[in-house]
Amino acid sequence: MSKAAIIRARIEPRLKSETEDILRQLGLSTTEAITLFYHQVRLNRGLPFEVRLPNNTTRKTFADTDAGKNLVRAKDAADLFRKLKL
Repeated sequence: MSKAAIIRARIEPRLKSETEDILRQLGLSTTEAITLFYHQVRLNRGLPFEVRLPNNTTRKTFADTDAGKNLVRAKDAADLFRKLKL
């Protein structure tokens, strides 16, 4: 099958660069990654991952975090787990 269709999209340069670095490590070109994504959309008859709006608890957490409220500060992962009693 001939590959003649073209996709054009504007994207944040840093996101593009960081993503292309990851794809390179995976041995994929951007074209191959987009092709895989399109195949998965077709196979799943929708996006190949869950997309949903945040619930009220998540919205409140985002708002609190943005406002600097209810944050748990830790010096490292072990300290964080200890403070969260995990």
